[in-house]
Amino acid sequence: MTSNGNGDAPDSWNWQNHGGVSPVKDQGSCGSCWTFSTVGCLESAHLIKYGRLATYSEQQLVDCAGDFDNFGCNGGLPSHAFEYAFSAGGMSSEEAYPYFAVDRDCTVDASSFILEVGHSVNITAGDEVELKEAVYSQPVSVAFQVADDFTDIGTGVYTSTVCQNGPSDVNHAVLAVGYGHDDDSDLDYWLIKNSWGTEWGDAGFFKIERGVNMCGIAQCNSYPDSVSEITTPTLEVF
Repeated sequence: MTSNGNGDAPDSWNWQNHGGVSPVKDQGSCGSCWTFSTVGCLESAHLIKYGRLATYSEQQLVDCAGDFDNFGCNGGLPSHAFEYAFSAGGMSSEEAYPYFAVDRDCTVDASSFILEVGHSVNITAGDEVELKEAVYSQPVSVAFQVADDFTDIGTGVYTSTVCQNGPSDVNHAVLAVGYGHDDDSDLDYWLIKNSWGTEWGDAGFFKIERGVNMCGIAQCNSYPDSVSEITTPTLEVF
């Protein structure tokens, strides 16, 4: 499945139905949502481009991306993580550098890198039309504010009167994998992949109201401009 071109986004889209979403993971007690948003975005971009699943290392970002204004289990930004991955030369596989849900020293070996990552593309803050076009192209790292009324909401569309929506209010990074309209609530929504395991929400996913910057969902969104597999040259034996 190749990514869609810009413009002419349909009224609804779900990358789950088009081979563009990797399995839901669980960040555990580490405040590393930003790494799962980033890695999920990279996994989706690879799935769309190459048609096969590869999983990447959240722990690499937790341990190694601190010079890019990220703070491991104390938070970070996907846009900064994409820039780290670009600068570092790539991402390791989840198998080669597994997740521990704690801050550790950076010991990743560049020889384990399997994906090159381009620069971060930052979507205009507050522009959900631009975000819709981007999500139609590929899943996008987004952020919103988890407020007191955000619970295990199941299949409904989350909307809140208590959350804040400014750029400094967002506190949880996730992955927008689609959008549409819910007839039961008569609300437009974003379809979101979370990182709290498959037992949470709707098998790890949830919907949040679209078009009103709900809980700041339109404030801090990004995706990489490219991904490319890193292949090891085959050595010829004479």
